[in-house]
Amino acid sequence: MLVSQRPEAILLLSDGTVFKGRAIGAQGITVGEVCFNTGMTGYQEIFTDPSYTGQIMTMASPHIGNYGVKKGEEESAGITIAGLVVKKYSSIWSRPGGTGSLDDHLRSEGIVGISDVDTRKLVRHIRDHGAQNALISSTEMDVTVLARQLSAAPSMEGLELSSQVSTGRAYEVGPENAAFKVALLDFGMKQNIQRCMEERNCRVRVFPMNTSLTEMLEWAPDGFLLSNGPGDPGAMPSSVELVKQVVSSGIPVFGICLGHQLLAESLGMSTEKMHHGHRGINHPVKDLTTGHDEITSQNHGFVVKRQDAEKSDLVEITHKHLNDGSVAGIRLKDRPVFSVQYHPEAGPGPLDSRYLFDRFVDAIRVHVGKDRTVGQSA
Repeated sequence: MLVSQRPEAILLLSDGTVFKGRAIGAQGITVGEVCFNTGMTGYQEIFTDPSYTGQIMTMASPHIGNYGVKKGEEESAGITIAGLVVKKYSSIWSRPGGTGSLDDHLRSEGIVGISDVDTRKLVRHIRDHGAQNALISSTEMDVTVLARQLSAAPSMEGLELSSQVSTGRAYEVGPENAAFKVALLDFGMKQNIQRCMEERNCRVRVFPMNTSLTEMLEWAPDGFLLSNGPGDPGAMPSSVELVKQVVSSGIPVFGICLGHQLLAESLGMSTEKMHHGHRGINHPVKDLTTGHDEITSQNHGFVVKRQDAEKSDLVEITHKHLNDGSVAGIRLKDRPVFSVQYHPEAGPGPLDSRYLFDRFVDAIRVHVGKDRTVGQSA
C-alpha cells in the first residue's frame, strides 16, 4: 500500500533562519519560543508538561512517535507545547498497553508540527544563538508573510503564563486519613508532583495560583508546596508577594522550578533569562549539603542570579548545576523552607532526586511534632 506524502511545512526563526520539512499533527500556523529537549524517552510527559506552555519543542532524540501514547502518562489534562519539531516521525507505533498514535493525539488537540528537520543543526543553532521566537506553518509558505506574523509575537521574557494553566478551582487528592496535609499552590503543576506526595501518605489540596494565604490556612495545612510552571517569574509580582506571605507563616515550604524562582524573588533575589535553558533528563547536579551527585530532569529557561544568592544573608545555596555552575537549590537558614531548580518528581527522568520529597515530609513531621507538643503543654 502506498503511503501518501505529508504536506510541506516550514519552520521560521526570528533571526530569519529557515528549515523546511513535512507537516505533522494538525494543519495550520503556530508561534512560540523554540527550545530543545535532550531526553531520549518520555515525549508524552514532555508534551503535556505545563511548564512548556508557549514553547515550540524541538526533540533532540531523532525518532519520535514510535511508541505511541498511553493514557495515564500525561502530566496535565492535555498537550501544552505550542508546536513540535522532530527529525524522524513515526505514525506507526507499537507498545504494550499503548492507547493510540502520537499523530492522532496531536491532531485531536490541534498541535501543529514539522518533521524531517535537521534537528542536530537546529539544536546547535539554538545553543549558539540562544532561544528565540519561531513559527511553524503548514498552510502558508511565503516567508515574508510569515515573518510579519512572527515579529508580532511577544518575547518569553516578561511574559506571565501560569494563569493559563493553573487550576480554576481547588481540589483534593490522596488518602483522607493521611498523616499530613499539604497545600500545593498550582502555577502549572505536573501531575507527578502530587503523586509523589500521595506516595508519602499526604493528603494534597491543590489551590489556584491566586488563592489567598488566609484561604489556604483555613484548610490547616502542615506544609506548602510551590509547583513548577511556565513563563517569566519576574513578571509575577502578585505571586511573589503571596509566596512571601507563605514563607512568613512559619510552615515548611518546598519549591520546585518556577516555585524555586518565585521563592528566590520573594527573598529579594533576582531571576534572569538563560541563553537557551536547561531541558532534558540527564543534567548533573551536586547536593552541596551531602556531597552527593545526582542526575536530574530539568526544564527551565530562567534561573536565580548566582551573585544575588551568594550575597543573601537569608539563604544557603544547597545545589549547583555541574555543567554551568548555576544555582540549582537554596534553603533558608532560619526556617524549614527550601527549593530546587529541577524536577525531583521526574516524569520523565531518573529518580535520583526523589529524596527531596522525603526531606520535605521530614520537615513537616518535625514542624507538626513541635506544634503538637506546644499545643499539649499549653
